[in-house]
Amino acid sequence: MTTHLLTGPDGFTRCWWPGSDPQYVSYHDTEWGFPVRNDRLLFQKLSLDSFQAGLAWITILRKREAFRDAFDGFDIDTVAAYGSRDVDRLLNNAGIVRHRGKIEATISNARGARDLIDEFGSLATYFDRYTPPSLPAPIGDPPAQTAESMALSKDLKSRGFRFVGPTIIYAFMQAIGMVNDHYDGCFVRPLVEAAQ
Repeated sequence: MTTHLLTGPDGFTRCWWPGSDPQYVSYHDTEWGFPVRNDRLLFQKLSLDSFQAGLAWITILRKREAFRDAFDGFDIDTVAAYGSRDVDRLLNNAGIVRHRGKIEATISNARGARDLIDEFGSLATYFDRYTPPSLPAPIGDPPAQTAESMALSKDLKSRGFRFVGPTIIYAFMQAIGMVNDHYDGCFVRPLVEAAQ
């Protein structure tokens, strides 16, 4: 039977996927699955998950500070006002993933995020509408997508968002605490449950 847990040299048992990479372990232990309510952080996470499409999350995590610098801290109004010069500037930034489609989608998605805030009061309030019922810890690999991630993806796309397929959206939902996919036995799982 395959185990989904790993005990690190620090003596803590956690989900297997961060391995021993210190940055990945820190992300798992202090961020992944904990609820996020701040609009800027939600937009940042959605943007970074969109950039992850086709790549490993650790690749994006290692570039996260460069992304923050390049996208003005993911300030929604600032990014929404970007124009063609900003696209060129970002395409020339070796510190980030230089993909024109994803860069342009991030700018467009900032405009969409601003519209969601105008309509719902906050991004968190909008996303809350798609929070699934509380589920037990995963036994095997968590699903790549769910009915809720498909519905949220569909609604975002209908509003003009791009790079928000149901798999990307499920990863986003896991990361911001809409679901708790830490395994039973992972020391972080009860911390996330308490935070939720």
